[in-house]
Amino acid sequence: MKRYNLYWIASAVILFSACTKSKLDRSVAPKAGPAPKIQIGQYQLFTLDNGLKVIVVENHKLPRVSYSLNLDVDPVFEGQKAGYVSMAGDVMGAGTTSKSKAQIDESIDFIGANLNTSATGIFGGCLKKHSDTFLGIMSDVLLHPSFPQEEIDKVKKQTISSIQSEKTDPGSVSSKIGNMVKYGKDHPYGESASEESIGNITREDLMGYYNSYFKPTVAYLVIVGDITPAEAEAQAKKYFGSWQRGAVSKIKYTVPSLPKGNQVVFVPMPGAVQSVIDITYPLDLKPATQDAMVASVLNNVLGGSGFQTRLMQNLREDKAYTYGAYSSISPDDVTGEFSAGANVRNEVTDSAIVQFLYEMKRLVNEPVPDSTLQTVKNIMNGSFARSLERPQTIGNFAFNIEKYGLPKDYYENYLSRLNAVTSADLQAAAKKMIKPENAYITVVGNKEIEEKLKRFSANQKLEIFNPDGTAFKDMKAVPAGVTLQSVLDNYIKAVGGKEKIEKINSFESIGKMNMGPMALDMTTKMKDKSKLLLTVKMNGMEMVKQVFDGQKGVSMQMGQKQEMDEASAEDAKMQTDMLLELHYAQYGIAAELKGIDIYNGEDVYVVETKTKSGKVSTDYYSVKSGLKLRSVTVSKEGDETVTAETKYLEYGEKDGVKYPSKITQSAGPQNFEIVVNTMNFNVKVDDKDFAVE
Repeated sequence: MKRYNLYWIASAVILFSACTKSKLDRSVAPKAGPAPKIQIGQYQLFTLDNGLKVIVVENHKLPRVSYSLNLDVDPVFEGQKAGYVSMAGDVMGAGTTSKSKAQIDESIDFIGANLNTSATGIFGGCLKKHSDTFLGIMSDVLLHPSFPQEEIDKVKKQTISSIQSEKTDPGSVSSKIGNMVKYGKDHPYGESASEESIGNITREDLMGYYNSYFKPTVAYLVIVGDITPAEAEAQAKKYFGSWQRGAVSKIKYTVPSLPKGNQVVFVPMPGAVQSVIDITYPLDLKPATQDAMVASVLNNVLGGSGFQTRLMQNLREDKAYTYGAYSSISPDDVTGEFSAGANVRNEVTDSAIVQFLYEMKRLVNEPVPDSTLQTVKNIMNGSFARSLERPQTIGNFAFNIEKYGLPKDYYENYLSRLNAVTSADLQAAAKKMIKPENAYITVVGNKEIEEKLKRFSANQKLEIFNPDGTAFKDMKAVPAGVTLQSVLDNYIKAVGGKEKIEKINSFESIGKMNMGPMALDMTTKMKDKSKLLLTVKMNGMEMVKQVFDGQKGVSMQMGQKQEMDEASAEDAKMQTDMLLELHYAQYGIAAELKGIDIYNGEDVYVVETKTKSGKVSTDYYSVKSGLKLRSVTVSKEGDETVTAETKYLEYGEKDGVKYPSKITQSAGPQNFEIVVNTMNFNVKVDDKDFAVE
């Protein structure tokens, strides 16, 4: 006999009966229920005699404690020494009056902790059993920083290297120029560090910032983890109680005004295959306000995050202009900002700007459908709930409550306030915060798009800048008689002449590749004007090896082998050609003499080349010496555009032939220096070196 599960039969009968009686309409989505009130962990607050406010959040799930000391200070305008404030924060942890940086690092590593310093505080954490040891180090760094000159010199060198590489990174240039026009060069948010300003910084500047702003009267110490309020108070008094009080001056900045009409700012980047668009302007929007809450919802409709935003649906999913289009509406103690942008193909730059402005106007003119609003609320609900999984979140909430004087239940009622936001609230906020006709439209890209941008400017004109923020001056025309061929011929003549170079059938160069503190051994060999070998070693261990036998090649990095594709093999073939500049046609390279520009204070001929694979290079040849001084290359790597800069700083000479003996290269965050110590021509090179296994 077949047996039946009576439980499931009964459940089915009850369900069928309920559905038939209630006439459930499944075509209508159920209404959202009331937002729950979140129970957020409590915190304790006490103030030391010196004015230091201490916030304690207990969480005994793990035997760890984190300590975050935050300064509530206004930003500083740095002027001719722009960069010294952040440098003070970086160098602060690089040594005390009793310990070197190496000793501090070793002590922190020994207990498995982490410790970081910045211009506005110190933060780190450790296992509870090591908390006293950790606080001894943290308080020493806070109370007795020595700002050692050798560490300052090291940070200055690294900072200058970063500034130089940023000049070829369109995203970094866009951010810098956007801030400059949005806030003005005389505002702390609008200025930026330069090689010159970093060079002006002294140890006294860093100590002056520390002595002026690191005071307990403007500081909060947030302690989170496996600790009781009593233990935290005892630690705070022991390690931070001797910190001397002091007054800190307040600085008031006015919110920069909006442009009266859209203003287009353009930065030409030779060879760029994409444009970086940023539509931006300042906003008077303070953190932890209801306006900031509504602005957050509004931004998540427009382009905050996820594929459901209007910008992503329009510019990516519908138009396929970009891989990602985003926006931000950011509150700030001094002045907030709006920003919306994307990286798009050159040929659709103007079309993409049209769509950005369309979506901005749509928010102002049309109510957001309730279904869209509910989707955004659901996403924000989930994000808020996930953030509560981190104990540090409660510490951040407590810090904001005390800093901004918020109600104690401000975050407990977050979801109910979010749920109360209506479509009418969003449209009112859009009319107040979304300014599609009073924005700075910044574009970093190829000069070929320049004319297409003028129609977006209220006065039909563009403001054009160099990547460093200086006013752009177009290149001068070349004088009569100067041609592309004459420039390339002069270069070959400057490095030794065609006759001498043609006699070189092989070479071996030996030198160093310096990457920050690392000095790697680098060897390059060429044979038969067709075979190439490059090896990079560290302490005798092979890190990188590239081999090209004249037809095919491989690259090996840390034991990982990869065959060269067609484009890479073609690049290797061109590297073996010491008269490449005279053989462009042979390799299918298109070249054009663009004009005369100024580089490092001297006139240079600018030559743009494009390979069959689409790699675009802009080369700068000295008008005076004929030597190549700089090259900027733009190429595609998968979905990304990579810009690399090479500077030819020094030339060596061997047998009457000159070669670059000192160069610097940068590509994105990577920066390195190559120094050739030995160069030998027509040396005997073993064929085995070029075997492609």
